[in-house]
Amino acid sequence: MSYNHDVHSPNEMVVDTDDYVGAPELTEKEPVAIINPDNLDNDVDQLQDLPLATDYEGMTEIIFPPLVEDPPIVEDVVNTWEIESWRALPKREHGPMFQAGGFPWRILLFPFGNNVDQCSIYLEHGFENPQDIPENWSCCVQFALVLWNPNDPSLYTHHVAHHRFTKEEADWGFTRFYELRKMFNVPFEGGTRPLCEGEAANITAYVRIVKDETGVLWHNFVNYDSKKETGHVGLKNQGATCYLNSLLQSLYFTNAFRKAVYSTPTEKDDSLSNSAYTLQRLFYQLQTSETAVGTNELTKSFGWDTRHIFEQQDVQELSRKLMERMEDKMKGTPYETVLPEMFSGKIKTYISCVNVDYESSRIEDFWDIQLNVSGNKSLLDSFKDYIQVEKMDGENQYYAGDEFKLQDADKGVIFTSFPDVLHLQLKRFEYDIQRDTMMKINDRYEFPDVFDAAPYLIDDADKSEAWTYQLHGVLVHSGDLNAGHYYAFLKPTKDGWFYRYDDDKVTRATMREVLEENFGGEYRTPAGGPLRAPLQQKKSGGTLMRQNSAYMLVYIRQSRLDKILCDVTTEDIPRHLKSKVEEETALREARKKEREEQHLYIGVKVINEETFKHHGGTDMTVFDGDSEDPASPRFYRVLRNMTMEELVAKIAEDMGVEPARVRCWVMVNRQNKTIRPDQPIMDLAPTVEETFQRAQAHRDQSLRLWAEVAEEVTPEGKAIWPTHEPQQNGIIVKNDLILLYLKHFDVEKQELHGAGHVYVSKEKKIEDLIPMIMKKMGWGDKLPSDEKIHLWEEIKPTMIEGLKPKQSLKAAELQDGDIICFQRSVERKIDRATIEKRLGLGDKTTVEEAAKVSDRCEDVKEYYDFLHHKKVVKFHAHPSKSNPEKYPAFELVLSSKISYDTLAQKAAEQLKVPPTHIRFFTVNAATGNPKVPVKRGATQNLQSILNPTGFTQMNAQRSDAFYFEVLDIPLSELDTKKAIKVNLLSEGITKEETFDVLVAKNGNIGDMIQVLLMKANLDDEGEAGRIRVYEVSQHKVYRELPREYPVISLNDFTTLYAERVPEEEANADEANFIKVFHFQGELNRTHGVPFRFLLKEGEKFSETKKRLEKRTGLKGKSFEKIKFAVAKAGHFAKPQYLNDDDELWTAAAGDDDSLGLDHPDRTRALRNGVGDLFLR
Repeated sequence: MSYNHDVHSPNEMVVDTDDYVGAPELTEKEPVAIINPDNLDNDVDQLQDLPLATDYEGMTEIIFPPLVEDPPIVEDVVNTWEIESWRALPKREHGPMFQAGGFPWRILLFPFGNNVDQCSIYLEHGFENPQDIPENWSCCVQFALVLWNPNDPSLYTHHVAHHRFTKEEADWGFTRFYELRKMFNVPFEGGTRPLCEGEAANITAYVRIVKDETGVLWHNFVNYDSKKETGHVGLKNQGATCYLNSLLQSLYFTNAFRKAVYSTPTEKDDSLSNSAYTLQRLFYQLQTSETAVGTNELTKSFGWDTRHIFEQQDVQELSRKLMERMEDKMKGTPYETVLPEMFSGKIKTYISCVNVDYESSRIEDFWDIQLNVSGNKSLLDSFKDYIQVEKMDGENQYYAGDEFKLQDADKGVIFTSFPDVLHLQLKRFEYDIQRDTMMKINDRYEFPDVFDAAPYLIDDADKSEAWTYQLHGVLVHSGDLNAGHYYAFLKPTKDGWFYRYDDDKVTRATMREVLEENFGGEYRTPAGGPLRAPLQQKKSGGTLMRQNSAYMLVYIRQSRLDKILCDVTTEDIPRHLKSKVEEETALREARKKEREEQHLYIGVKVINEETFKHHGGTDMTVFDGDSEDPASPRFYRVLRNMTMEELVAKIAEDMGVEPARVRCWVMVNRQNKTIRPDQPIMDLAPTVEETFQRAQAHRDQSLRLWAEVAEEVTPEGKAIWPTHEPQQNGIIVKNDLILLYLKHFDVEKQELHGAGHVYVSKEKKIEDLIPMIMKKMGWGDKLPSDEKIHLWEEIKPTMIEGLKPKQSLKAAELQDGDIICFQRSVERKIDRATIEKRLGLGDKTTVEEAAKVSDRCEDVKEYYDFLHHKKVVKFHAHPSKSNPEKYPAFELVLSSKISYDTLAQKAAEQLKVPPTHIRFFTVNAATGNPKVPVKRGATQNLQSILNPTGFTQMNAQRSDAFYFEVLDIPLSELDTKKAIKVNLLSEGITKEETFDVLVAKNGNIGDMIQVLLMKANLDDEGEAGRIRVYEVSQHKVYRELPREYPVISLNDFTTLYAERVPEEEANADEANFIKVFHFQGELNRTHGVPFRFLLKEGEKFSETKKRLEKRTGLKGKSFEKIKFAVAKAGHFAKPQYLNDDDELWTAAAGDDDSLGLDHPDRTRALRNGVGDLFLR
């Protein structure tokens, strides 16, 4: 074994001295502290009456610091190696063998340093032969190495470490143990004698074998298999989804919930957009997979994009949303009450009079309980705090109605029942007023393994069954507010172990890890005292605080443990789910095998006469076309060492002909980027790979072939190939015949298709092809006198040249694989009346205009030009301006050269509306939403509309789609008007309707109001009251718009609200109004509909709230939960919350003061790039 000083240096291990006790988890991902012993002082003042090095028992007591993990001690062993002549030792030497924990050990010494200027000492297991080491052997050891003077045992130095020894990591210790320059001649620690005196020194190994209860104590997790070690698998972290992973594992191991999820009916909707189905899939994979499972399908079904994946969301809100979604999916099924019965309890909120018989109360459901951590030392303290009674007396007496008036009362909450599974949210994150920010509370907060919830229940609750709860899960956050990691400790079975679920890794856990290590606060020793911090932290006065603490607890009622942790077997898994996942798994395995064997195979793409006849485009086929298209090549995946004879036999079998009648031509790329047959394959002995390599100029990973079927055979059944003639000596010689392909353009049908192939001598003339074509097409021997066949050569898609009838094929430079296009034309003049009748034009339409309207191609060249510019364009009804049910989506095949008017005409024919009443919108390529309306232009064509000049990634639009709007007025008239979106409010601000109104561009807000009244079918202002319009920015009132304000000055992206002016505000002074807005927690988290509100001097806020309730239209619980605050101007202003006795007139005296309504945003919409958590 080689000894690299970097690998075995103290920088790679824990080094413990009396100044550094233990190795607390400073960060969740870095479980060992990194300390260099050279930087540690001896701190002699703290070490009084130290034992001698020969006092092994005394040394053992002081030399081993307590370990944070507090593992049980198996055995302590001490062994001393006496060295008589240090300088005589080799560069590397072993001490005597000794036994500890049933295994052999020895000291490994580099007396002159392991590539350093200090002696290097290690502890090493003593297995001489690697075959003697038990399979998967490991041993956890805390050890100390002491170097001392045998003549004076008071002179010694030592280092301490702990390590998991394995077959791969056989030794561990200290590369820089002690400086060589000080060992022999320099007095030790200010004394009179050196450490190594007269070449003699002793090294004592103190070896403490500890029990590895979890199987992962000090594990490096290289090649760790969670399934093998624990029987469970983890979840992959997509970016910042560790919080989601811990919650999902908690729900998964609530077995009754897993059964309920499996019972959710998803047979009729097993798409990956159904979150109930994707949760079923996730649970099934967790139950059956051998490796960590991904959550991508689930988060996509939530509607989350990449931004949500990298944002840590609120776990409580996510849990509630998930429960709501599953509850909705179970409605109408036999399982619709399962979740409420499992997770939902009841709580009573009350105000009870002390001296009279009067109580106001309500009972509500709860799915979790939020408990205060701040100010409480334990879970039980938090429960007591939660149900603490508030006295309402003195000036705070309760009004008990007209009968009892003001009375002393008790106000509080009390639980009437708890659920079988109790979710407790610990409020670890709170707003710190002093720091003006959210902070994580790391205070020590204890929670028990078992607790009795009965003391927190109402007196008349049913207590016939014990309300004792057993800890099932601890969800942990490690880090601070801005950065951290989430993981969970869960107990899958009633009497089994807890396990730590840390993303894709699952390990067994001790109760100390579950409880003590997640209480937060200072690190503590197993004895309960504070754990001493590293020396450099002590000097700075720092305290070693835990960064990890519990934020959510899951308890299960002990009497219901068997019900909640019931067995979940494969029988509980829906059959359709199991079969579908198994099919997908088998498909993945097949694809994996295919990828692994890919180097053994090659693809072969084959076209033949039939595929060519179905092809309606340029060249002979589209090699990457849809496999279902009859014009696409047939694809074969064959072994590279297959012979061409075997391949031809396979092709012939698919074509239904004898192999002897099939001859394959290699197709190659020509310099003009066309793909044509080049030469026939006459020798069938070579392999497919050899044929592929010989083919020239191939730019495809597949071998491309044209399979020709012989039209004539000999009496013996052998194929007769026109281009090759057998000689008497048996040699086959190629003659001067060339292979040409024929394409027919049908003018009437406007179609182009392959028509077969012919063999022609190079000496023949072009006109000699016409009889062959007529025979192929079945047109007889002679054409009518007024008809003619025209011929072109398809050189490449953009180069179609006419052929001269009297020219020879050789002079026309035709060769094997060239394509001849032909069309049958009627040679007669068409008068104006015929054209008008065909096109349906009036007397005033010119022939030139008629040609523009018609998109009919009169010859091959025009049709090829159309093919070159052909575009398949999709049309969708505008989501907010047209009805998709009335106008379903459609596709059109169009030339990119057509004008805007022709585009409108084509769309109008499909929609059956006038072309003048259609407006098109481009499509945002990133979001798929409508972008901007297309402006009609005389010089515009489809290409310039879909691919505008100056196109950049920032303004990317789709080049194959439009949204359309069917207008009530012609588009030309629309251009004189301005489209304005107005939000009309009624019933306060609770009812909002959006209207798109068109107002003349020279009109004003007054004109807009009149149009709005007509469109919304509202009463006139004279009858029902004046309408006012105000502009809103970031959910705050920006300004009220006067009636004479020109609409042309309105920003296209502004938000406008219109409302009837309340009666009390009709004639009020403008100076007495205040702007009101909604926010959630912080003033910059605005939402909802803002409005203006009338102030009244001397009015108590208790009365103001009544007017606000009427003004907003918010009622009941929705209004009761609102907190009201005055917001001063300024970026760093704090909300000043109002009490009932305050006066808003006085509190909001500043001109720029506004009133804020603090309540949760229920719309859950994305705003300003930041959105609340949502599940689709």
